[in-house]
Amino acid sequence: MSGMDFPHGRTVYRLRAGLIPDPYNPSVQIPGDWDDPDELPIPGAFIAQTSTSMLSNASREQALEAKSLFCDGEFDVAKGDRIRDGGEGAPVYTIDGIPPAADSNPFTGWTPPREIPLTRSVG
Repeated sequence: MSGMDFPHGRTVYRLRAGLIPDPYNPSVQIPGDWDDPDELPIPGAFIAQTSTSMLSNASREQALEAKSLFCDGEFDVAKGDRIRDGGEGAPVYTIDGIPPAADSNPFTGWTPPREIPLTRSVG
């Protein structure tokens, strides 16, 4: 890893959907099974608040929460993954966009931490 150091960081968990057979070509596996996702700890990371908004109409009220995951730049995260902020029962956020590239310094090979946008909706 790149040597990222957040002295008061905590472990969050990357959840990735398990593979299922493609309905159009069963010999190919595609992501889609959230009943038993692949779980990978991300040690020393942190999640920071960016914004919260309320959406409502005549029949529904929904809160949208935007946060950012700060983690080691080389850590394996991808669009569609989910991030759980702590143990079982903790809030779960979705990586909706494409995470920024894990750029590295061409002289030293150092890869800085990345900020990855997360979202969660309630209601």
